[in-house]
Amino acid sequence: MSEQTREPGPSDTRRVVVAGAGMAGVQTAVALREQGFTGTVTLIGAEPHQPYDRPPLSKAVLLGKAEDSAFDVDFEDLGIELRLGCEVLGLRPADRVLDTEAGPVPYDVLVVATGAEPVRLLGTEGVPGVHLLRTLDDAARLRPLLARRHDVVVVGAGWIGAEFATAARGAGCAVTVVEAAARPLAQALPAEVTAPMTAWYADAGVVLRTGTRVRSAEPGAVLLDDGTRLPAGAVVVGIGARPATGWLTGSRIALGAQGEVVADRHLRTSAPQVYAVGDCASFPSARYGERLLVHHWDNALQGPRTVAANILRERTGEAPAVYDPVPYFWSEQFGRFVQYAGHHADADRTVWRGDPAGPAWTVCWLRGTRLVALLAVGRPRDLAQGRRLIEAGASMDPDLLADPARPLKSATA
Repeated sequence: MSEQTREPGPSDTRRVVVAGAGMAGVQTAVALREQGFTGTVTLIGAEPHQPYDRPPLSKAVLLGKAEDSAFDVDFEDLGIELRLGCEVLGLRPADRVLDTEAGPVPYDVLVVATGAEPVRLLGTEGVPGVHLLRTLDDAARLRPLLARRHDVVVVGAGWIGAEFATAARGAGCAVTVVEAAARPLAQALPAEVTAPMTAWYADAGVVLRTGTRVRSAEPGAVLLDDGTRLPAGAVVVGIGARPATGWLTGSRIALGAQGEVVADRHLRTSAPQVYAVGDCASFPSARYGERLLVHHWDNALQGPRTVAANILRERTGEAPAVYDPVPYFWSEQFGRFVQYAGHHADADRTVWRGDPAGPAWTVCWLRGTRLVALLAVGRPRDLAQGRRLIEAGASMDPDLLADPARPLKSATA
C-alpha cells in the first residue's frame, strides 16, 4: 500500500464493484483503499491472467524480455476481491445488478472500466496468421513469430502500428506497414507534424505504403487493393480501438457517438451510483470546451483517483471532485521517445522548437497566446515544463518559444 494511504474512516458497508481489470479498473480499486474506503471492493476481469499493464506488450513482453507485466499490487493485502476469467454480460441499473457469465453480482456502487477493444479488419476474421495486439495472449502468440524473423505486414500506421513495426524490426523481421490514409497518424496529428515522422520508417528499414488498403488476407500473404501481393508470415492489425461497451446495450446507460459511456465532469454516468473511467468513457473538459475521449494510459491512471474520491465524498457531503486533466501520452518508435500533452484541436498557431529533420524537436500549439498542446520528440524537459504551463493556462511569447535553446518555461509572455 502506498505512502498516501489514509487511515480508515468510519465504517462503510457499501459494495463497490469494478467492471474491468485493466489499468483503470485496478487503479480505481487501489485508490479506494488508499483514500480510506472500508467497504467491499470487487474487481472483475474478463481475462484469466493476474491484472497487467498493457504498454509493455508492444515492447518488453513482445520481444521476450519479460514474461508478463503484472501490476505490483497485493490485492489480498488491500482487501480487494479478484474475480478473473469472468466476462461482464449486462447491467440492470434499476436493480443495481451486474450480470456476468458467472452469475449476477449485486452492487451499491459500480465503476465501468472495461476499456477499449481493437477494431478488426473486415474480411480477415479467422484467417490464420492475422493477429491483433491488445492482450497478453496476443503478445504470446506473436513473440515466436518475431523470433523466427518472419516477413511481417502491419496494417495501420498509427501509434500501435509504429510501435509494433519498431519491435518487429528490432527482432530482425522484414516489415511492411500498409496505411489507408495518405500519411501516418492521419487521425491524430496535422500533416505538417507527421511529415518528418514519415521518414522514420525508411530510416529504420521499414517499407511504408500509404494510400493503400488491404483487400484480403490469406495464409502467408496479404492482397492489397492495387493488386499487390505481399508475403506475410504474420499480419498485425492496428487500425484503432473502440470503447468496449457492447455489453451495456439495453442498460439505458447513455452512450456517445463512438460507443463510449457519456460521463459528466465528476465521471458519473446517466445511471445512479454508476461511474465510468478510462478508455471506455468520455468526459466534458472545461479546459478545452469540448467532450474528450482519451484512449491513453495516463487517463486510465488519473481518472480512477477522481472516481475513488467521489465515491467517498458521497458519504462525507464534500463537493465532488472535477476531472479535467491535461491529456498525456507517449510512444517509443524507431529509436525515438515521442510525448504529447494537451489537445490541439482548437489551436490557431503552431510554433516549432528545433529542426524536425533532427533527432530532437518540439512542436507547440497555441490558442491566441495560450499554450494548449505540445508534442516533444527526444525533448522530455520540454514536455514536463509544457504540461505544467498548459495546466496553468500560461500565455507564451511565440518568438521566445521558438528558440530551442531557451527553457520552455522561460518563454512565457
